[in-house]
Amino acid sequence: MAKITDVARRAGVSPSTVSYVLSGKRPISEETRQRVEDAIRELGYRPHAGARALAGRRSNVLALVMPLRAGIHVPTVMRFAVSVVTTARRHDHDVLLLTQEEGADGLTRVADTALVDALIVMDVQLDDPRLPLLRSLDLPSVLIGRPASSEGLTCVDLDFRAAAEACVEHLARLGHRSVALVGSPPEVYVRRTAFAQRVVQGFTDAADRSGMSSTVHPCEPGAARELAERLLREQPALTGVVVHNEALLEPLLDAFADLGLRVPADLSLTAICPDDLAESARVPITSVALPSAELGERAVDLLMKKLTGTAVPESTLLAPRMTERGSTGVRTVA
Repeated sequence: MAKITDVARRAGVSPSTVSYVLSGKRPISEETRQRVEDAIRELGYRPHAGARALAGRRSNVLALVMPLRAGIHVPTVMRFAVSVVTTARRHDHDVLLLTQEEGADGLTRVADTALVDALIVMDVQLDDPRLPLLRSLDLPSVLIGRPASSEGLTCVDLDFRAAAEACVEHLARLGHRSVALVGSPPEVYVRRTAFAQRVVQGFTDAADRSGMSSTVHPCEPGAARELAERLLREQPALTGVVVHNEALLEPLLDAFADLGLRVPADLSLTAICPDDLAESARVPITSVALPSAELGERAVDLLMKKLTGTAVPESTLLAPRMTERGSTGVRTVA
């Protein structure tokens, strides 16, 4: 990455002159300004956020990169956005919301505009193609999500693997021996979205440790009845279900009821979802909370520390918090 000294050398000026061109704090001749701007373009120089602040160029704007891709549950991701915006305002920052697919080129474009001081990036994949750029950018960033390797990054997330394990272990303690995971839509797994992959890992590992039979079923939002019928047909001993798909909570309860199954007398159901969704369901659902408010707040707080040069951990994982409600009970089926 080019530095301000490289720009100065290419333009034949001092680093302070480059700084004055960027900040506009002192008058610079048009010829010198043009040489500096040409050098900046030729070298691909991007001012460090800290340098922009010293030069009076800080925008007090954060970019929230939240691509609304296929399979995303928009009401859930908007909870994160509200938390980020609310917390940013407490730090006197505004938020630029980017909902289009912002790959490496898009992030470079945003960084080059100097419109924002830092980035919060969501919908993180295990091998996310944006990671090499995020590691090299001078612009500070925080990921809400955790890729396969967090080296050189700053990540905050729910421990989704432990969350899935908690759901399965709760069902195991109640005596359930056959369980199914109703997961995110198929395209979320095709993208190798990190949180979805870790839920599957945690679910499968916990079921294996407990000697339970288990299956995993990605599901589109409109396919609850079809999936419920298939589960009962292919897994007749099924008595426990873990749901990681907010849009399917109520439809699944309705589908199982239509098929003559009582929750929790015949079928125990747990979920990873926001608390208010679990509480307001027709049968209140035992769930691990999705702490969107806390994750958004943590992400902004980490960025504020990075902007002031304070060291932060590479990875911050929130422990799962389970609340037992009326949807789970002791296995009574022989």
